[in-house]
Amino acid sequence: MELLRLLSEVDVLGISGDISGDASDICYDSRKCKEGSVFVAIAGAEFNGHDFVRDAVKRGARYIVHDEDVVPTEPGANFIKVKDSRLALGRLGKNFYGNPSRNLCLIGVTGTNGKTTVAYLLESILESAGFCTGVTGTVNYRYGGNLFPASHTTPESLDLHRMLRKMVDAGVTHVVMEVSSHAIDLKRIHECEYDIGIFTNLSQEHLDYHHTMEEYFLVKKKFFTDMPGGRVAVVNCDDPWGTRLLDEIKTPSVTFGVGELCDVSSTDFTLSMDGINASIKSPDGEFPVSSAMVGKFNLYNILAAAATAVSLGIPEGYIRSGIEALKTVPGRLERVSRPGEPAVFVDYAHTGDALEKVLENLSDFKEGRIITVFGCGGDRDRTKRPVMGKIATALSDLAIITSDNPRTENPAGIIDEIVVGIDPRFMKYSSGDIINGFSEKGYLIVPDRKEAIELAVSITGKSDIVLVAGKGHEDYQIIGTRKFPFDDRVVVREALSGSGPKGMY
Repeated sequence: MELLRLLSEVDVLGISGDISGDASDICYDSRKCKEGSVFVAIAGAEFNGHDFVRDAVKRGARYIVHDEDVVPTEPGANFIKVKDSRLALGRLGKNFYGNPSRNLCLIGVTGTNGKTTVAYLLESILESAGFCTGVTGTVNYRYGGNLFPASHTTPESLDLHRMLRKMVDAGVTHVVMEVSSHAIDLKRIHECEYDIGIFTNLSQEHLDYHHTMEEYFLVKKKFFTDMPGGRVAVVNCDDPWGTRLLDEIKTPSVTFGVGELCDVSSTDFTLSMDGINASIKSPDGEFPVSSAMVGKFNLYNILAAAATAVSLGIPEGYIRSGIEALKTVPGRLERVSRPGEPAVFVDYAHTGDALEKVLENLSDFKEGRIITVFGCGGDRDRTKRPVMGKIATALSDLAIITSDNPRTENPAGIIDEIVVGIDPRFMKYSSGDIINGFSEKGYLIVPDRKEAIELAVSITGKSDIVLVAGKGHEDYQIIGTRKFPFDDRVVVREALSGSGPKGMY
């Protein structure tokens, strides 16, 4: 593409060299540059692209886009200084790939919890209505029968435009995108034109990055105020942050919740271990739905998807059939045990609020005991560790504290910070103590995650419930800087069947 066309509406501050030629490609990783590429230098969490300009030029990059001072000494390279490299990367990607989001109905889902489940529900509803749908999210990216591993919940802006272009070319009409707070703050989505934005809820998460809940909220709010497109906001009006959002944005809105004042609501519902039966009310009428998903928080996810479908004008028959067609979401309160076995669930809950909601919902179905296996990730928000320790022990009969993804931290140190939040009145057990049963609420520490899961399953009776929380759909464990194969669901199945070798952490 002609470089001058590619630079259309990019905020250029200065040029050193010749920009009259054509660009063959765009890259932000110097290792992916080729002859004639535009290399966009962006600062990341670990590396700064401005430090790799020479490598990019060596690999063939002809044009260097930068927002930090760079001495233009590389022979054959032309330098373009911009106000913001991240914004420029999004604009360049949009221009290079022909603004693909304009040719799609683009739906963004943001909030602390529920994004993945809402995306799966919407995908099912849209496909029930006959639309060709694509999804980008935490579990994977998918469209047209193709599945791709998810490197981030929301891809980098250039990769996002490339994927949207492929979706458009494949005949996709609607895309549901999980939008993380990092993606908003790092401007990955600023050049996408959204038709609908969904706010699920807000609770403590990512405070290692955002520092305060206020800052976290303001970043989420930007999705509804700073993004282009004729957006409708679909907002959880039962969430206090959602109520505040509605007060502070001018975007036309559709609200959902269990209160009568919400636009799309359910005041008549029953919850059980077998699923959800509810009557959904909307401005278009009232209709019943049944879902195999468990818990009140999943009723909220259903209402979020239904409210979005209503705002799109999808008839209630398709909404109902789409909701009922979705039997499970990978790693989201996914029941791994089979009929006749103790109830064992795997869930992605890795925040205090998510863990609290899952355990409160499971408590409603409790006949015996609740045993929770959980840990906290390393190199992430440390403030949530004692919070999760407090919640897990308060809402379980037994909490088994183990490793999650320790990354470069010492697993024992992470566990120590979890234990700080536990009420000292609760019993601290050893593995040997509970093999023959336990009578008081308490906790024990089993650093090896596989051993922790196996122990939980081994002491579970027919009327007990086991929750393995934190990793959900993940099929790996990060120890140090390496990923090792590890899937909670596989470990649970092996434990229930009495097979499987020991693991690490």
